[in-house]
Amino acid sequence: MKLENYRQSISMMPRRYKQVLLVGFDMVTLTFAVWLSYLLRFSEFFVPNSEQALLMIAAPLIGVPVFVRFGLYRSVIRYLPDKAIWTMIQAVTISVILWVCLAFLTLMTGAEGVPRAIPFLYWVLSIALICGSRFAAKWLLWSPMREKLLARQCLIFGAGDAGRQLANALRSQNEVFVAGFIDDDKSLHGMDILGIRVYPTSQLETLIDNFGINELIVTTSALSGIERRRLIGRLKLLDVKVRILPAISDLTAGKYLISHLRDIDIDDLLGRSPVPADPALLDKTVENRSVLVTGAGGSIGSELCRTIVKLAPAKLVIFDVNEHSIYQLHRELAAVSDCTVIPVLGSIADAPLIRTVLATHGIENVYHCAAYKHVPLVEENVVEGARNNVIGTEVLARLSREAGVRNFVLISSDKAVRPSNVMGATKRWAELIVRYHGDEASKQGSGQIFVSVRFGNVIGSSGSVVPLFREQIAHGGPLTVTHDEMTRYFMSVREAAELIIQAGAISEGGDILLLEMGEAVRIRDLAENMILLAGLTIKDNKNPEGDIEIVTVGIRDGEKLHEELFYDPVSVSPTIHSKILRAKRNVNSVGHLPGAVAELKELIERQDADAVRKLLFDCASS
Repeated sequence: MKLENYRQSISMMPRRYKQVLLVGFDMVTLTFAVWLSYLLRFSEFFVPNSEQALLMIAAPLIGVPVFVRFGLYRSVIRYLPDKAIWTMIQAVTISVILWVCLAFLTLMTGAEGVPRAIPFLYWVLSIALICGSRFAAKWLLWSPMREKLLARQCLIFGAGDAGRQLANALRSQNEVFVAGFIDDDKSLHGMDILGIRVYPTSQLETLIDNFGINELIVTTSALSGIERRRLIGRLKLLDVKVRILPAISDLTAGKYLISHLRDIDIDDLLGRSPVPADPALLDKTVENRSVLVTGAGGSIGSELCRTIVKLAPAKLVIFDVNEHSIYQLHRELAAVSDCTVIPVLGSIADAPLIRTVLATHGIENVYHCAAYKHVPLVEENVVEGARNNVIGTEVLARLSREAGVRNFVLISSDKAVRPSNVMGATKRWAELIVRYHGDEASKQGSGQIFVSVRFGNVIGSSGSVVPLFREQIAHGGPLTVTHDEMTRYFMSVREAAELIIQAGAISEGGDILLLEMGEAVRIRDLAENMILLAGLTIKDNKNPEGDIEIVTVGIRDGEKLHEELFYDPVSVSPTIHSKILRAKRNVNSVGHLPGAVAELKELIERQDADAVRKLLFDCASS
């Protein structure tokens, strides 16, 4: 009981007092080590003369500054990792070498010298006493159960307000020891904030190694999306758990406590920094309107519907060919919103059905998400891909213009730029169809807006590689990548849905608007990160005992090594939203499009896959 009380009193001491106590102990220990070295050398009780006494006093005066430089007073005894012994050995060795240099200088001045065995004995005894005392204190003062409870040592990335509040919260919980802050602000380096030292990013690996860090907490304001992804890549080979502090806006809104941390997820690895949605743009084209979402059962369509019902539309019609997905979505939306939600089963190529839906429900906004988008599948089913993606879009756009729909938004793809596969070619046709009807609406002065919104992959969508990787990880691997250098653009499905609505609000009609996707992500890096986020290791030549292997299977037909978001980067201009760009209007006329669509319909009726493919690419590349 007395020992436990003693442990508790030591634990509750201010850290500064503990450091002073440790410095004092080391000064006594180093002085004693020199005296004991003489004692062992002469094998009799030793009384030093004045020169020897000065050398004994010099030992701690030399040793303690070296120990400070090596951070021996920064690591807390209860969290001291076994590998810290090497740091202590280095510090002791350098202090002994400096002390020996002083002893030789003393000899040169004519004072009585130091026997040659003394430096070796002093080195051995110092290592034994300094290292042994610390590990003995760790073993004696903290019980095994307490050690388990307080085994988490962390670094906080970001010494700003959020990082400081988090450090205070973690201290009050007495479960996590904050070993330091990491920050790129050079003016903070070397400073103590709340008694915690601020280090530069360049020292990250050294700190993890020396202090036994097992957790890194990133404040979202400290790093951009690209920087976060690079940091994760840097930590791949280190045994460190990375967690994220929620955004300050979420904390102030009361969604989280400052001490609430979440594990890092795929969205944190995107090469972009999400921008909060503009409420005015979200409400502008949705509030009190009747809205139709095609392909509503898909990943993008369903998230779009979840966003729309929060914006108080007069009515939401969810349209899809898949019975199960539309049923599930209808149940979900009905449970969370008072908005009138009407499910409609059918194909977008069914003109009578589309005409009836538009007229019956007085549709004012159309968000066209319905499309076949699995590249290999569409490549094998050219005719049906063209029927759904091209003819379906033509039917929907034409009837929407005739019905007086105010806003028509097509969800396009980066694969529509210089298409190399059938899916991309059909999406390019869809963009041209929307542009044609936008031009026609402009000629008639109807004020209707037709716009295409083009972006890359959406994390978690059915056509994305992420669900495939998750499934492969669940089955124990291997993960299959088509090429080691293949890159793709990614964004979160929630942000995509919000940006689609905002893009529709800022369009001038006939536009192709581009969602700014940040930096392209290397697919192999994504695969490696997903393995690590699952708490597993990568199996390769360097680590043959790893959990999951990554296998390169080769590029499939129609796939590009790198996707593009625009034909000419110079022709892209900004809009009022920082994450939405406008592509320059193509000067080429689309007046030939109705004839091309009529020809495509004939080829589809004849089931002539080769001719359909040729016409798709001929028109898409013109």
